[in-house]
Amino acid sequence: MEPYNYFIYKAIHVIFVVSYFAGLFYVVRLMIYHTETQQMEEPKKSILQDQYTFMEKKLWNVITVPALIILVTMGLNMLYKNQGLLHLPWMKSKLGMVSVLLIYHFWCWRTLKQIQNNIFKYTSVQLRMMNEVATILLFSIVFAVIQKSMFGEYWYWSIISFFGSGVILMLIVRLINRNNKK
Repeated sequence: MEPYNYFIYKAIHVIFVVSYFAGLFYVVRLMIYHTETQQMEEPKKSILQDQYTFMEKKLWNVITVPALIILVTMGLNMLYKNQGLLHLPWMKSKLGMVSVLLIYHFWCWRTLKQIQNNIFKYTSVQLRMMNEVATILLFSIVFAVIQKSMFGEYWYWSIISFFGSGVILMLIVRLINRNNKK
């Protein structure tokens, strides 16, 4: 393995992880705003829905999906160059969380398509809570990568604490939304 190439792949991987998560966070935020247009009067409703659809498509197709493709390609390249990583507990944990992230990605894609076709299955509060899933996964993945052996040794406590934090975050979102309605 050429270490120089490996670190180039790693740098590109990290850059596109940042781009991907930026896109993922913002696309759900746009879905929230798009969903909230349902309560608006015409012509404001149609104007905003058209604008949100345009923004969602651009964000998803120009930033989020290409960033995902590049980050996965670089990640697989690094694993190919250093196959020993696959045997490490922290990497197994990371890949498990990345699998959950990919499921979340496809949930976002499906939900986005539904919203763009005026099928609103989720309230804005439910979407706000789902937006926290990406935050929890980001925290979990970063901690797994940074802590490495320590995370691998105590992975179950780490995952329990991150999901516990997620539940707390979702409760806070619900509380804030309840107070905003008053």
